[in-house]
Amino acid sequence: MKHLHQRIRDDIEAKIMSGEWPPGHRIPYEHELMAEYGCSRMTVNKVLSTLAANGLITRRRRAGTVVAEPSNQQAVLQIQDFALEAVRAGIDYHFKILHRGVEPIDAAAAQRIGLSAGTKMLCLSTLHVMDNIPQAFEQRLINLATVPEAGEEPFTDDPPGTWLLRRVPWTDAEHIVRAVNADSAMAKRLQIQSGSACLVLERRTWQAGAFVTEARITYPGDRHQLVGRFSPVA
Repeated sequence: MKHLHQRIRDDIEAKIMSGEWPPGHRIPYEHELMAEYGCSRMTVNKVLSTLAANGLITRRRRAGTVVAEPSNQQAVLQIQDFALEAVRAGIDYHFKILHRGVEPIDAAAAQRIGLSAGTKMLCLSTLHVMDNIPQAFEQRLINLATVPEAGEEPFTDDPPGTWLLRRVPWTDAEHIVRAVNADSAMAKRLQIQSGSACLVLERRTWQAGAFVTEARITYPGDRHQLVGRFSPVA
């Protein structure tokens, strides 16, 4: 049932993000989705609640559920799920947790996420590998005050990002993209030449004002592209 919930959500998100369902388009009624996927009303309701919390749909009593209208100028950069992308592309994927520990954050991290220096976070470093080629190196903070179960999660089946996407709906996200040259340590991790161009994506998410996670993901410049979806001022 967990996988069916994710499948329904992925299908609806794909139609919205691709533009197949534009703003104002009516989402199928709950009973229609139940019939299409052969699932319970509880499963459908959970999917729609998550999409509404993420700002992708608007649920209106009597009028039904529609794709949300943009309220201001915005750029939407879809949060990446490495495992899901690999399944869709039909390629082999695995990940390695290179570092894990509960550690206090420094002043710089505290300023970025709006918490006090010294706050303890779950700190993870993960290498994402597709077809035996490193695709990204991820450094992540997870707020144990918001996601306490992450402290006991071994992350053996899903990488941290995928695990969070499936369990913690986010309501706000911030993306920062910048270019860097790989130092010797990063070059070794990603199997590239030292000094090679890389893209760094910094992503922070919140749930109703509570900080959830920060991910700083470094990609080899010639192995990845970031695509944004832009909406004009309504």
